[in-house]
Order: sequence, then structure tokens, then C-alpha cells
Amino acid sequence: MQKINKIAPLAFAIAAGLSASAYAGERVVIHVDNAEKAALIQQVKQDGGVVRVDADGFIAVEYKTKKMTDVSSQMAVKNPRWKVEADPIRKPLALFNDDVGNPSLKQITPYAVYQSQANQVPFQFSTSPKVCIIDSGLDRTNTDFDWGVITGDNDSGTGSWDVNGGPHGTHVAGTIAAANNGIGVVGMAPGAKLHIIKVFNEAGWGYSSDLAYAAQKCTAAGAKIISMSLGGGGSNTAESNAFANFVNAGGLVIAAAGNDGNNVRSYPAGYPSVMMVGANDGNNAIASFSQFPSCTLNGKTDENTCVEVTAGGVDTLSTYPAGGATLPNLSTNLGSYASSAMENVGSASGATFYMGTAETINSNAAGKICLIDRGVISFHDKVNNCQKSGGIGAVLINNTAGMLAATLGTTNVTSIPAVGAAFEDRTALLAATSATVEVKAGDYGYMSGTSMATPAVSGVAALVWSNFPSCTGAQIRSALKKTAKDAGAAGKDVYFGYGIVQAKDAVNYLTQYGCAGNGSGGGTASITLTASVRYVGRTRYADLAWANATTSSVDIYRNNVKVLTTPNDGSQSNSPTAKGTYSYKVCNAGSTTTCSPTVTVTFTK
Repeated sequence: MQKINKIAPLAFAIAAGLSASAYAGERVVIHVDNAEKAALIQQVKQDGGVVRVDADGFIAVEYKTKKMTDVSSQMAVKNPRWKVEADPIRKPLALFNDDVGNPSLKQITPYAVYQSQANQVPFQFSTSPKVCIIDSGLDRTNTDFDWGVITGDNDSGTGSWDVNGGPHGTHVAGTIAAANNGIGVVGMAPGAKLHIIKVFNEAGWGYSSDLAYAAQKCTAAGAKIISMSLGGGGSNTAESNAFANFVNAGGLVIAAAGNDGNNVRSYPAGYPSVMMVGANDGNNAIASFSQFPSCTLNGKTDENTCVEVTAGGVDTLSTYPAGGATLPNLSTNLGSYASSAMENVGSASGATFYMGTAETINSNAAGKICLIDRGVISFHDKVNNCQKSGGIGAVLINNTAGMLAATLGTTNVTSIPAVGAAFEDRTALLAATSATVEVKAGDYGYMSGTSMATPAVSGVAALVWSNFPSCTGAQIRSALKKTAKDAGAAGKDVYFGYGIVQAKDAVNYLTQYGCAGNGSGGGTASITLTASVRYVGRTRYADLAWANATTSSVDIYRNNVKVLTTPNDGSQSNSPTAKGTYSYKVCNAGSTTTCSPTVTVTFTK
């Protein structure tokens, strides 16, 4: 199910609009009275520094070789009033971010790959399952796929499977299987075998019967995983039976929870045979649009009819049909900055002119790049006033923290390239004397939705399954739930289900317990425990280290007797009074079932 977020270019700009400074040395802030600034700047230039920001009461300077301590000492001698301090780096406050760079020039790893631990698990192509994607087709114009292992089914009602019916299907496929080839993006299971079934008509929708028939085609193609980033209201017996049959034959079906941000159950995700996926962002927070149906239906509770796991689905960078996305670029004489693209494609370079909120036409902007503050009038009217003033490009700067992600509306009459910029960069942008604004067509772009989270889970499933080919789809589904990273409210909840999928933890779990698992409840990785012997003089220590406990404190058992409740900080030393063999286990506080396996240590003295 698709939700094309209108602020999608925001994240792309963050990924593609940054470039490293030409200097790699120390950057400092020097505080100075404005009356003495000219003298300070002259001194800085004599010392080999480059002024990056010239602001009221301070300048920021970058030195190629000097350290801050050297600069501070030197300035103290030149003028004690010139106070020097470090200029620390600030980054977007997300736990997980895309790599910095332009996917047209280098390979970018999307944040969800890191968040789901997919980068920590090798993909075993020879034993990997084929993934059947039921969507809008996969456009052959994007070269970031291993086309030699991709097949599909044509349909008289929807056309060729490798000609897109919109960018949605191509975007989904990239999240699963974009190749690890040094360019573009990399998928969760890079280069995975795919079978594409195009079910959406020209109006962008299909029927439940189309999906039921598609499931049969997936089976005929030899697929083991079905991935569906789609849905709608109402259940259907034919559709339900088709997916149940696929699962009963050993397969795994994964579908999107929906994008309406309510507790309505969407289908096919709502069928018990289908694994329902919600969406989270790069901060491990649930997406506002992610649906969260109850696990109780008609008086019967079934955890397989609600969200089971989540994955990254907010501002997801992935593949587009060639030229189907927009790439922004914003640079000035002082550096490059993150930006978000608006609709107009083009490029402009020139001197900058600050237009305030651009409420009126100003002839001083003629031939220049307009720097415009957000507020008072619409984004379109701001850009239009810049263009009517003779401006050749526009930069709209946010008036609150964060990036300005804006559109020019459905009645856009402007043509000059325009981008949004972050409030945090306002001072530096206004200090610039020249700028380049560029919006161009590209092969990679951003979408948001449970549609984007679903292929992330499908890709993780294929990745994990490639390492354990003897497992069934049901066993892979169980392993993903048992090892999901708890998020939101403690324990399983309707928003995250068991939590955010974790590929490495799932591999570790299956390595330890095999395909059958450990038989305990799901949702968090099993508690692991190691123990080692240590002597300090005549004192014996059993040094314990554990992971994956989910309570704020844990209970430590020695020889099946609880000896200590301690904070869940991952380590503790216990000191027996006599030599001999001792058994230890660690449990969630108050639980006698959610525990680590028992480990033993032997003291010989």
C-alpha cells in the first residue's frame, strides 16, 4: 500500500546534497566585536585560514593544518578579546541515516539496512529464496538490478511486467534486491532472485482476485516469498485461501498494514497466513501513518491478524524508473548544504539576494538567486515573486528547526529551480555571496509508507532464509518475530508488534536453536549469557555477561537459586565461597521463563 510522501525529496536531498569541505583540518569559532572583525579576518587569512561563516559577533574558520590549541594560543597573543572555541559537527538527530552522497555517483546504503542489521549478514545467493513481488511492475530502465535473475508475468490488463505502471513497484523492488554494484542503492538481499507480477491497472488499482491469481503465479515461478505493498478493505475467501495455500506449501507471505494511521484492518495483511508489517522511522519511532489494528477479531485473539513487526518506511531511498525522480543540489561560495527539491527542473548560478519573506516584487533580485524566509505567503507565491523580480533561482529557508520540504502546488506557474533548506543553515546561507541551485531528473528517490517497510522485511526474510535454506516460511516468520528489537511500549504492542526486524539477531537465533526455534514466546531475541572464571588473590569470581534481557533489572540464578537482582547493564561478577562447579542463568526480573540458557563454570581452587 503506497503513501507517496510529498516531502519525499527531503531525505533525498540529505543524502545527495551534502559534500565534504575542501579542507580536512580544524574548524573553529572565533568570537570578535564587529568593529574588530576586519582585522581578525585579515589575520586569519595571513595564517592560512578560510572563513566559512561571517556572522554577527563571530566568524567560523577552517584551517588545513593548524589545531585549535595553536589557534587559541596565537589569538591570545594577537588580541586577548578574540576568543577561540571548537566548532563541533552537527548531524540530523536520527539513530540511523542513509550514507552521505549522490546515488548517481556512488552506492548509498539506506538507513533501514543499518537499522535492520542487514549489513551484518552475508547474502547466500546460491541458496536464497526467490521473492515474488506483486505490485506495479519493475521498470527495466533502472540498471541497479541483476536482470539475469529477474523474471515476470505479463497480463493483458496491465501490460508488460518490466514496463512500470508508476514508480511504486520499482521502488519496492530496489529495497529488496538492488545490486551491490558500487552505484545507486543496495537492497536488503542484494541481487536476489525476483519474479514480478504486475497487478495494477492504469488507474493504479486491482482486485482481490488479481492477487489470488498472482499468488498462484508466484507458486508456479518457484517463489518462496510473496511481498505485497498494497491492500484495501474487506476480506475475500479466494484471496485468503490463495495465500494460505502458499504458506501451507512452505512459503512466506508479507504485506503492508496500511497508511491511514488508524486501527482499521487492511487486507491481505489482515489474513492470519500473511505477516503484517508496520513502518517506523530512522529514530526507531512508529510512523504516524502506520495502521495498528487490534489482534482481536470477532471475539477471537490472533497475533497473526495484526502488526507483527516493523521496518524503516519513512523517507526510504530506493530505485525509480530512469529519470523518474528529482535530485536537488544547493551550494554556495561557503560550502554545500542539504536541500529538498521542488517541482521545477533546472539549474541556476549567480549572486545571492535576500528577499526576506518575498511578499512583494523586488527588482534588486534580477539575475540573482533569491534567499527567502518561510512565512506569511505560500511557497508558490514566494518563488513567483522571485521570478517576477527577475530572479533565476530560489532557496526557501525553514523558520523552524529542520528541513523545509515544500511543493509549489497544483497550479504552479513558476519555472525557475527552487529548493528548500534547513533553518540550521540559515546563517551560513545568508552569509554567502553566490549560490548554485539545481533540480534535475534522476533514477533514485524517496517514498514513505508501510509499502516501503514491507519490502524491507521481505528482503530481510530472504537474506536470513538464504543462510538457512532448510527452514520453512513459518519458521523464518517466527524467527523474525522472536528476534525483533522491542520498540515503543515495552513488550508486544499494536503499533510495532514484536518490534523492528533484526537480521543478524535472527541468524544468531537460528544458528543456536535451529529452524524449530526454542519454543518460547516471540518478540525479542533470546537472552544470551557467557561466564568466565577469574581469581583475585583467594577470591573467586564468575564474570557474567548477558544480552537481550528486556526489563530494567535482571535476576541472576546460581544453581537454580536466585542470588541477586541487579540493573540490566549487561555484566555482573558473582563470588562463590568454595571451589567447585556452579551453574548460572539470567532472567528478566520477576520471570522464571524468560531466561538465558544455563552456563557452568568450574573453580579449581
